[in-house]
Amino acid sequence: MIHDYLDLDYHGDVAVVWIDEQDAKVNRLNQRALQAVDAVIDELEQSDRARAVVFISRKPTTFIAGADLTMIRDLETPAEVRTMIREGHRLMARIQTLGVPTVAAIHGAAMGGGLEVALACDYRIATDVATKLALPEVKLGLLPGSGGTQRLPRLVGLQQSLDMMLTGKNIYPRKARRIGLVDDLIYEAGLLDAALQAAHGLADGSLRPDRDLDLTDKLLGSTSLSRKVVYQQAEANVKKETKGNYPAPFKILECVKTGMEQGFEAGLQKEEELFADLVFTPESKALVSLFFAKQEADKNPWKDDVRDVHLVGVLGAGLMGGGIAEVSAEGDMDVLVKDIDLEHAASAKKVVWNDLTKKAKKRIISTFERDRLVERVSPVGSYDQFDDVDLVIEAVPENLDVKHQVLKDVEAIAREDCIFASNTSSIPIDDIAEASDRPETVLGMHYFSPVPKMPLLEIIRTEQTADWALATAFDVGQRQGKTVIVVNDGPGFYTTRILAVYMNEALLLLEEGADIEQVDKAMVQWGFPMGPYTLFDLVGIDVGAKITEVMKGYLKDRVDRDMNISASATKLVDAGYT
Repeated sequence: MIHDYLDLDYHGDVAVVWIDEQDAKVNRLNQRALQAVDAVIDELEQSDRARAVVFISRKPTTFIAGADLTMIRDLETPAEVRTMIREGHRLMARIQTLGVPTVAAIHGAAMGGGLEVALACDYRIATDVATKLALPEVKLGLLPGSGGTQRLPRLVGLQQSLDMMLTGKNIYPRKARRIGLVDDLIYEAGLLDAALQAAHGLADGSLRPDRDLDLTDKLLGSTSLSRKVVYQQAEANVKKETKGNYPAPFKILECVKTGMEQGFEAGLQKEEELFADLVFTPESKALVSLFFAKQEADKNPWKDDVRDVHLVGVLGAGLMGGGIAEVSAEGDMDVLVKDIDLEHAASAKKVVWNDLTKKAKKRIISTFERDRLVERVSPVGSYDQFDDVDLVIEAVPENLDVKHQVLKDVEAIAREDCIFASNTSSIPIDDIAEASDRPETVLGMHYFSPVPKMPLLEIIRTEQTADWALATAFDVGQRQGKTVIVVNDGPGFYTTRILAVYMNEALLLLEEGADIEQVDKAMVQWGFPMGPYTLFDLVGIDVGAKITEVMKGYLKDRVDRDMNISASATKLVDAGYT
């Protein structure tokens, strides 16, 4: 191992550089990685043994997951940041000018600096499922800082590269091959052999990558005039999406424009300069802080108390229940979905099938994986099979009597250590647990719709909730791919409690004669993803009215005794608006 990061071996006359950061779940670009890259290139340059080089990861789910942000967080001045960026540029240039063909063999995540390493190689081959590629720095208020703003446009064209960098979105294998981001796709088990074959072909000249851009992309990037049109359209889209609240997308556009109009080296210099500027902006500081906070929150404080969960019961087969079933199956759990009868319960399996089919069409998962996951979901019309369920999540209507009844029904047949979780958004868990013979197993698991896409899961504990039940629910949430927060019981928990004050003010504005569209527009301009009245329509005015009834006493007691609680939501429902 070189600096506990890279391992070099040979397959005949092809050097294979194994990326494997020791004592880490994923590979990251950090100081050890930079030193290791320098050392391995020194060794390759001093030896004439290799006619080609393959870079490949030993990690099961990642190529390189991106830069280690602690390096950036610890820097104190723009000058220090520029020095770091120059070092990254130097190392990428060493890979690009190694003197023998280089192949990046990618399986799993190649994100940020990880993708930039691949871009510095001559050829990229990726596995056809489970791989995703992205330059997501914009989501941290930053820009690609290891040459990505310069290499990507030259590889995939101006329009495709700007779309990737300005949104930070993931690119999956089929599209990556179509736009020329990777040169070939292969199944996972064949990755190394295919990469070796490509390396031999590049070395002896029998393989020439086919990288003809789409005609539209070619035309748009062919002249300074056509490129100007692309820049203007991209800037207009950024202004529309960000409302001018985030500087990073504009800086990315400036880097690309400089490189395309003034040359590669000028683009790298601009990348170095603007990256250093962005690191110290309040927007980037806040987003990076949020990133680290999420990392910390991903640690289960009760991990030693976690119990195994193999079988989950979901009560309610609507979109919420179907979504919970889907993420549970993806978390390697079997799922029973119960509704009033088998026909209604089967609708949840259809929801899962439809959603996973969309993923299969995008090659995010294989059709085999889709079929395997769908078969983990079993619709049932009774509680008969709930005798061996480890966790039950109810997603029935927001009615305390209904929730009491399903809790009693579950406890009548389930094991004594079966956890009962309510997906309620506002009813106190203590109130639900009053119907339980074993309240230590009762807690809240509040998901947000649509469940497969919304990352937050709010777990609610009462004073009676056992630590082992809380620990197990936390672990299940992580297996479902969720960002988990744990809060104490109380009306509205965390999210609804915070949102209730905001939505109440919106209703009071409505009563005072405010213009709905003007208020929504002002809040979006300020940075909210949507205005409060649009949110009312999305959630449902009837749901808002029920939440108001639950929350009004709490708001007066805990926030402001003189607070004016709007009754407009109830009035609108009574008038037929839902």
